[in-house]
Amino acid sequence: MDTTTTTTTMTTAMTSTAYLAQSAFPMFWLLVAAVGALIRTRHSPSRRATLETWQRWWAIGALGCGSLWMTISFVTIPDTMATAIGFGRTPFEFEIAFANLGLAVMGWRAASPSASARERITIGLGAGMFLWGAVIGHVFQWFAHGDHAPGNTGGVLVYDTLIPAVMIILAWRSQRASAVERAAVAEPAAAPALG
Repeated sequence: MDTTTTTTTMTTAMTSTAYLAQSAFPMFWLLVAAVGALIRTRHSPSRRATLETWQRWWAIGALGCGSLWMTISFVTIPDTMATAIGFGRTPFEFEIAFANLGLAVMGWRAASPSASARERITIGLGAGMFLWGAVIGHVFQWFAHGDHAPGNTGGVLVYDTLIPAVMIILAWRSQRASAVERAAVAEPAAAPALG
């Protein structure tokens, strides 16, 4: 193997590795949330406590921190972020930064112990409107314009799809578990006394 072939092979491998790392990076925030929740729920006293922990970790780790990272990235390195998505620099980076800041604030609110399941469902739906719209835009750019940039395909599609979906599902399950628990407590109280 000559030097040119070796250099080309190494450059291709580094380029592929860099592409994979950039494409997969959004998944880091999902991993943070899942690992954190799994560790915290190892000895959870109840299903309800487990659901609460998962909701809080998902809200702060995945939505809150992931969106804050996007905010900081779009404000501090807008050229890099635009290139990662496959676009040239436009004013949209600033707007996307502050849309993500709004998502981060909603994530932190959803992580609050006083947040209700209904509020978390609403936050998940609000995040979904932005993130699922972004998924549609990414997929359109992918198929209509062949945009295979690491910030347009791969991990970002999974991240944008799962963040709101998991948040809504966890909150809905928590809401149902609370309703079943309330019904079980109310049932013995409603039973007539024998005797």
